[in-house]
Amino acid sequence: QVQLVESGGGLVQAGGSLRLSCAASGRTFSVGAMAWFRQAPGKEREFVAAISWSGGRTRYAESVKGRFTISRDNAKNTVNLQMNSLKPEDTAVYYCAADRSTSSYPPSSRVLYDYWGQGTQVTVSS
Repeated sequence: QVQLVESGGGLVQAGGSLRLSCAASGRTFSVGAMAWFRQAPGKEREFVAAISWSGGRTRYAESVKGRFTISRDNAKNTVNLQMNSLKPEDTAVYYCAADRSTSSYPPSSRVLYDYWGQGTQVTVSS
């Protein structure tokens, strides 16, 4: 099993920045692609960003492209999400996820991810 723990959420004004981190533990050798999803109240959980096992390929939701950056450090078993120019519509619980694939192209579908963290709240005030 793999355990994922997110940190770094909080309250920030519109236009501000936050950096989320996710630490993996357990059978980390089985971790492949990693991703961030988010879920706002009353809405479906949606894809935000993903990064391949090697870190060589990333993908982003259109709504965050150019504002958010995903990165990973395999030596430390962590994945980060740098969020800049935050908007009130970015308010949500952010979840870290990991799959077991070593594919070079990280998936954006939540059903393809095997492990999930508990989430961290991000609130952006206007």
